[in-house]
Amino acid sequence: QVQLVESGGGLVQPGGSLRLSCAASGIRFSRYAMGWYRQAPGKERELVAVVTSIGSTNYADSVKGRFTISRDNAENTVFLQMNSLKPEDTATYYCNARNDRPIAVLISTLAGYWGQGTQVTVSS
Repeated sequence: QVQLVESGGGLVQPGGSLRLSCAASGIRFSRYAMGWYRQAPGKERELVAVVTSIGSTNYADSVKGRFTISRDNAENTVFLQMNSLKPEDTATYYCNARNDRPIAVLISTLAGYWGQGTQVTVSS
């Protein structure tokens, strides 16, 4: 049984930082591409960042230079470090695990397993 459990969300002021974590079980973690997506009310789910099994990364233009995705294969965990947060970053953030593919495929299609989501609210 595959489980993805996110943590680390919360309320933060603009300009602040948060670090999201996603602990995976039931998959051979090191062989999977891992990603973070987000969905704001009334909007479609969008890719935030993805990391392949060999550590290649890709980011949405809106978060480049502010967010960093990383993975710890020994701990079966993927992280999203979010700095310089803006109100428009407010959303539910979801962890995703899927069979590894070229970056071009990972950023253009949805597939795989999902976590339950963690809420990030950026507000003063």
